Amino acid sequence: MRRHPLLAGFLAVLCLWALLSSNTAAQTNSAEPDAPAPAPLNDWQDVIRQSPYWVSQGMHSNLLTIRRWVLNGEAFCENPNRHVFFDRRAAFLGYIINSEDRVETQARLNDQRQQWASNARVDNWSAGEDGRAGYPFALNCNQPDARLQESLARYTGSDESARLWGTWDGLALGTEAEPISLHDAIRQTYEYWVERGRISMPPEVLSTLAGKTIIESGGLRESHSAAGARGIMQLSPAALSDCELAERFYFHRMAQIDCALRLLEQNHRNLYPTFDATFGHLPEDKADTLYSLLLIQAYHGGVRRIQRLMTDEALSGAAQYFVRHHERFTAEDIALGMVYHNLGRDQFGFASLYYVTDVSIAKEFACAAVTDLAGCPR
Repeated sequence: MRRHPLLAGFLAVLCLWALLSSNTAAQTNSAEPDAPAPAPLNDWQDVIRQSPYWVSQGMHSNLLTIRRWVLNGEAFCENPNRHVFFDRRAAFLGYIINSEDRVETQARLNDQRQQWASNARVDNWSAGEDGRAGYPFALNCNQPDARLQESLARYTGSDESARLWGTWDGLALGTEAEPISLHDAIRQTYEYWVERGRISMPPEVLSTLAGKTIIESGGLRESHSAAGARGIMQLSPAALSDCELAERFYFHRMAQIDCALRLLEQNHRNLYPTFDATFGHLPEDKADTLYSLLLIQAYHGGVRRIQRLMTDEALSGAAQYFVRHHERFTAEDIALGMVYHNLGRDQFGFASLYYVTDVSIAKEFACAAVTDLAGCPR
């Protein structure tokens, strides 16, 4: 049946009116004021203490995504003039545009935290201030020192200026005519000392060590940290002293590699019995990955502190939970969760938390770039 033109026009106007009415209603509803926010928690650590251990499921993957944005300047961090927010499971919540004034930026962060608590996006909130975190947690996208591609080029030797050659403690690497990459130098030094019985730690550690090297020093020979760590392996003054290096060799790359492997081996001999007693029943691949992460974390923050995460009555609750329910979590979730649930204790801070994910990101870069790196997923 053919419609009358006037009737068709009337129906079109009626549909348009209905569409506009529904949109106006949706805008009106979204503009309604939120319920009053709950009273802020006194401290962000209260969020951690109130979080059950199961929230660590998938946390590593969530935080890995956000740290990739920050380190690579991509996705929501393509504009570096932002802070991105995440909740207690490291799930992304949103972002704010930074102010040119730090005080104003902090006020914006806290206003957004309170707003999300008001509309029930999060259960709790805590105001941050300069030098103290708030909740939901926030990360500044502006990371001008994060240059992973340049660091990877130095590690793999595609940046030819970063190649090396020489001798150290009986070991000869490369030649002046054919210097080798940092990757090959680490691998060959490891194999040299394994053959001579000085190193017993598993080769899977090498991929995690590659990630640590890329993320910490970027393969820069003269690298310094704010804490005084030096060289391509970021050795502390105490570590350099333990290796009995003369000051003129502090930045010698072969000496740095040799010293780092000696310290890792020492940490391995101390850490592995504790790890095996706690997580020795895990499937082999999962145990290898978890152990590599914990061993590198011990290199970063001290082996005794990592042991205490598995043995200390006040710190080992997370580890014991993961022991009982390991099938629900990846090795990376377990390594991250052991730190996360102890943030604020025993000097574990957000730097320790991000260390796990950042090393994992850099390890992925290394594994994609070279084919003979032990410990890479194949």
